Amino acid sequence: MIAVGAEKITSRHLERRAYVYVRQSSPGQVQRNRESQRNQYALVERAVALGWPPGRIHVIDADLGQSGQDGGRSGFQEPVGEVSLGRVGIILADEASRLARSNADWYRLLDLAAVVGALLADADGVYDPGGYNDRLLLGLRGMLSEAELHLLQLRLEAGRMRQIERGAYRQSLPTGLVRLEDGRVVEDPDQQIQRTIQPVFARFAALGTCQKVLRSLRDDGLLLPRRQVAGLHAGQLLWKRPSAAALYDILRNPAYAGALVYGRKGRAPAGQPGRACQVRRPVEAWTAVHRDVYPAYIPWEQYLANQTRLADNASSFARRARGAPREGSALLAGLAVCGRCGRPMRVAYKACHRYVCNALSETHRAPMCPSLDGPSLDAAVVAAFFAALAPAELDLLDEVLAAQRADHRRLAQQYADRVERTAYDARLAERRYRAVDPDNRLVAAELERAWEGALRAVEEAREAAARFDRESPPPALDPALRAQLGDLGRELPALWASGRLTPAHQKELLRSLIRRVVLGRPTPDTVEARVVWVSGASSRLAVEPPLHRSRDLRDYDRLVARILELGAEGYQDGAIAARLTADGFRAARHRYVPKQLVEKVRRDHGLVSLTEQFRRQAKIDGRWTVSGLAQELNVSADWLRQRIAAGAVPAGRHPLTGRYLIDDDPAGLDRLKALVATRRSRKEVVLCHR
Repeated sequence: MIAVGAEKITSRHLERRAYVYVRQSSPGQVQRNRESQRNQYALVERAVALGWPPGRIHVIDADLGQSGQDGGRSGFQEPVGEVSLGRVGIILADEASRLARSNADWYRLLDLAAVVGALLADADGVYDPGGYNDRLLLGLRGMLSEAELHLLQLRLEAGRMRQIERGAYRQSLPTGLVRLEDGRVVEDPDQQIQRTIQPVFARFAALGTCQKVLRSLRDDGLLLPRRQVAGLHAGQLLWKRPSAAALYDILRNPAYAGALVYGRKGRAPAGQPGRACQVRRPVEAWTAVHRDVYPAYIPWEQYLANQTRLADNASSFARRARGAPREGSALLAGLAVCGRCGRPMRVAYKACHRYVCNALSETHRAPMCPSLDGPSLDAAVVAAFFAALAPAELDLLDEVLAAQRADHRRLAQQYADRVERTAYDARLAERRYRAVDPDNRLVAAELERAWEGALRAVEEAREAAARFDRESPPPALDPALRAQLGDLGRELPALWASGRLTPAHQKELLRSLIRRVVLGRPTPDTVEARVVWVSGASSRLAVEPPLHRSRDLRDYDRLVARILELGAEGYQDGAIAARLTADGFRAARHRYVPKQLVEKVRRDHGLVSLTEQFRRQAKIDGRWTVSGLAQELNVSADWLRQRIAAGAVPAGRHPLTGRYLIDDDPAGLDRLKALVATRRSRKEVVLCHR
């Protein structure tokens, strides 16, 4: 019997080689599906029947156990290369899917074969890729092969999802859990493994960061167990030095909390180049969570708290993570958020630490966001933290939590109402469908679609209600915890000031109540801090930080005007500074107005003080000053003051400075000149006698 398509074989084809391509998709098929192998190897006999001598028939089976999607198949590359060199007369394969599952590989082979005149053959016939009809048929077979792979994947995925929904999916287990032959999962019977894994969770609860746990394990010289699932030591138990990756795997694996979880990772969002294909999903986005499936090393609640702590420890602008509390003196590190751009602020440690944000400057070359003084902000937030521990604030916290629980109950009722309403709609749609005449197919088909849509709505409502039920309602403030917080509010300020709390401990305490602190500078001399508490409430604080220049003060112009006004009235610099401080004015770097600032402003505006006027001027308001009259009489100022004190020279006092002023009386001046002349003549007589 002549094979279908044998007439397409010419002497030119028979002069070349015949290639028989043998492939199975997985090692399991190679081991178990031997009949498929025999059928594919039998193609050698088909090549002989088509006219090729055995010496020119070449069997390629290097791709046994390789998927047709793998572009790196060495066996497939060989016939492709030989075709391009014109050495192949025919390629035989059991079916098109054996040669390629990808249209790219399939059409590449067809194009090369059409150019050099090579043929393709399977169990049904012989095909010439250079002919239109055969090319069309081969193209359809390639598309069907790729579609078949997609359908197989859908079936496998559907079966896997059914197992996941039942909680019967056999996922790989981490070290510390083993699966028995009957399918049950138990803790590893090796007590050393259990006693090594359990302290990892205990140390993380005590230390708070994965890096601290890693250092503690390293300092204690402990090793971590790992059952190898692949590689040279597959199936063996190895003890390895602890690493950050191993610790993160232990802390993040929900199997240690007794849960079977599927969908912890997913594809990265489209349009994000440079991102890995698989990204870690948040807990609420996991596909399925079945608790109490495995023996638990830790409770599920502790696992969720660990995930929150790990996410919070990681510094990330995108997730607004706060980072782990460290020993730096900046208490708001990780909590401070820029009020201008919304990004976390970093800490700059100089003489005094500052909170700075340069995100817009680095990304868009925009002006820098504010650079804010750290100590003044820390003090204001700590004072607000102490106030939050007061009984009145605890009552407010009770009210907030009660309101949140009431909202949670209302939402639960809404979800229940939605399920009930959709269930009623589904029952109504079913009654309408069953009441219609089956022969009226147009109406019946429409009512059937409506019933199916109602059933889908019921399923979606139930899934949404189930997701909401998995969310824990806001807890009430435990009476014991409330009493502890009350005692803490009374004792904590003294303990805080004693210096016995490290900065890391202080940050931990602040984070127990504060979620973040949004900082902004509405005016040059005022920083606005919005403290967002863990309850969701917020408090606004106005902080006046120290400034570099007095000109940055909000009321600097009023301050200058007041200094000049009081100076013109004759007040001394010290008195002016005291009055301005009492009126609520301040300097750039002080909470009060120093005398030096008053003097600087007065000198900058050319205003001479009364003290300098008494020292420099001979007369004030038409009356002699002591220095002016002493210079006029050519005597010392002390001599004149002695005569004033003795009553020999009449003088009054200035109302502001209290300094002497002598009336400009010509008769009195003549008497003083005569007194001075008499004093000089007596001195001359004394000198002559000597």
